[in-house]
Amino acid sequence: MRLRGSSGDVTLNAAQRAAVEHGSGPLLVLAGAGSGKTRVLTARVARVVDALGVSPHRVLAVTFTNKAAGEMRERIARLLGAEPRGMWIGTFHGIGARMLRLHADRVGRTAEYTIYDEDDTLAVVRRLMDREKVSVKDFAPKAIAAAISDAKNALVPPPEYAQLALTPLAKAAASVFVAMEPVLRAANAVSFDDLLVLPVQLLREHDDLRAHYAARFEHLLVDEYQDTNHAQYEFVRLMAGPQGNVAVVGDDDQSIYGWRGADVRNILDFERDYPGARVVRLEENYRSTPAILALANVVIAQNAERRGKTLRATRADGETVTLLKTLDDRDEADAIAEMIETRRMNLRERPAEFAVLYRTNAQSRSLEESLRRRSIPYRLVGAVRFYDRREVRDLLAWLRLSANPADDEAFRRAITAPRRGIGESTVGLLAELARAQGVALLEMARRAGDLEAVRPAARQALADVVRLADRFRASAADASVDRLVVEILKATGYDEALRAEGPEGHDRLDNVRAMVEGAAETVVDDGGELGLRPLDHFLQQATLVTAADQLGPDADAVTLMTVHTAKGLEFPVVFISGMEDGLFPLARAFDDPPMLEEERRLLYVGITRAERKLVLTWAMARRRNGELMPGILSSFLTPVPAAHYAAETTAKLRGSASAFAYSSASVRRPGAPVARPAAWVPASDEESQVAPRYVKGARVRHKAFGAGTILELSGAGRDAKITVEFDDETVGRKRLVVAFAGLEREDD
Repeated sequence: MRLRGSSGDVTLNAAQRAAVEHGSGPLLVLAGAGSGKTRVLTARVARVVDALGVSPHRVLAVTFTNKAAGEMRERIARLLGAEPRGMWIGTFHGIGARMLRLHADRVGRTAEYTIYDEDDTLAVVRRLMDREKVSVKDFAPKAIAAAISDAKNALVPPPEYAQLALTPLAKAAASVFVAMEPVLRAANAVSFDDLLVLPVQLLREHDDLRAHYAARFEHLLVDEYQDTNHAQYEFVRLMAGPQGNVAVVGDDDQSIYGWRGADVRNILDFERDYPGARVVRLEENYRSTPAILALANVVIAQNAERRGKTLRATRADGETVTLLKTLDDRDEADAIAEMIETRRMNLRERPAEFAVLYRTNAQSRSLEESLRRRSIPYRLVGAVRFYDRREVRDLLAWLRLSANPADDEAFRRAITAPRRGIGESTVGLLAELARAQGVALLEMARRAGDLEAVRPAARQALADVVRLADRFRASAADASVDRLVVEILKATGYDEALRAEGPEGHDRLDNVRAMVEGAAETVVDDGGELGLRPLDHFLQQATLVTAADQLGPDADAVTLMTVHTAKGLEFPVVFISGMEDGLFPLARAFDDPPMLEEERRLLYVGITRAERKLVLTWAMARRRNGELMPGILSSFLTPVPAAHYAAETTAKLRGSASAFAYSSASVRRPGAPVARPAAWVPASDEESQVAPRYVKGARVRHKAFGAGTILELSGAGRDAKITVEFDDETVGRKRLVVAFAGLEREDD
């Protein structure tokens, strides 16, 4: 078989050629970002088949995604000039599923076994929690399922997990875990995690199978080895067999999935596991400009736990990296949108050439709104649009019900946020009676106390909903929207319900906080005037965003995504927003050195997504639960010499007196102690920042209403309100929230 475009014909640099032409024995390819690792991996497979004469039937190639596996197969076929028939190419889970079909009887299944997805597995967990008397009020089923998943991927069997369980959650999960395998076996089913666990069990417990696969696969190749967890590591070790012809490709500097079980030690300790292994470093980068790579090298060099390599650019010099300092998160989003607009006009760059990356999904809200206001098309990748997220829609339901008691759809959703024991049959009965009596569901719920067909517990739950809805409606008449959202969170217990969901619930709480920030900004948009019903304005805005057209993956649109989601992608122009301590890196990483290093690797991944222009942005203040909190430049960037970037500030920051209020909290010398940013807590000097001294009779000016005279003052700090008689008779007397009115004293 002639190898089309073989390693002798394909253009390879010296390091790539060394990896491709390596003969027998273990091989570790440390492939830096943009260094052509996929070309090396596929060319090596092709060479093993073509030059070494190994049958495709005796080659196993493993990767992490079906897309990557498909692309690998296509590239190998092009290089060989024919399909590599008999070669196993797939994901870890796909290869595991294939093995289980062949040997299902040895794990108590048949070849027709069912693979349970996340929802199926969660349903099993819920039933077992009920059977094992594990209260869903005390432990969220998702948290139990996540704990079991972590244990499986760490190859910790149920009995051992039960012995090691110390926390209440672990003990609760242990009882469910122990009961789960018999239930799955009886259903002839496996969970998604079992596709890793059971193949390892097969290889560990059956010498004949281990010998069979060691002889079958003469060469084993693994992509993205830095992302392997313990189960995947053990699978590779067992499948490699005594000959040790295992070639792994990865980058320890791009190991960013520790939170889901990936262990960077797998790649760091490769030579310990495979003595005599050859190590090849791919350091020539074909993606980014020298300025971008210079910054990436300086940032990642701060990590202690790494193999060490330096990316070298093959591209010509390009634009300088920009570090943009902004006033707050809203100014940050506006500045990014304006830079995109400017580059589109001046450089004729298309929207699809831009990507805006962020650490958490909650950051997308302000970015979405800034792009939407400028009619810049965008697409959100790897996440639901902000106002379509479950937790946001849940709170919107309570807000809609507060604004409009006749909103039956809002009522149906609100009673499930959180769930309070009102079942479908009860709602169905209410709906039937409401139609007959011509009233809304909320009004019918008000009358539920007289309905004998409704069980007592449900009647009490409905009475609670009515009480809460009445309370929120009364609050909505005068309270700002952000205060109303916080009240809803606390009074309904929805915040506690999210916390009980474990790590996923904490991510949802971040989105809730972003919603509170957006609600606070609605008051700003309204000029602080109480009579404009900010709630109505906010709900209208949210509805319009929800109704926005979804753009497809091929649309000419700006891409918004988390840095995690961006791994493996590249864009001509990249913005990384939110470069502040407490956000990037996350606050909890400061007390966890391995996590802090992973956060730095994540930044390295973000930086190396950029091809020709990189902009890093940070805000001197960021809204948390409606409160402006001081921002501190990320400690990942403070040690970087100024020669590696051009420092810029936004016009809004340069012209704002507020900048001085935050300057002392925002600047830190390299090496100085890192301040732990508070989350969802008002700043101690909040009142002095947002409530300037006003006195009765003083003259003030409003940006929309003009000049006027202060008649009354009430409240203090952020809740201070002021009544002004404006000179313009068409405006007249207005009652304003001082914090958001933007008033200026005429004598200033």
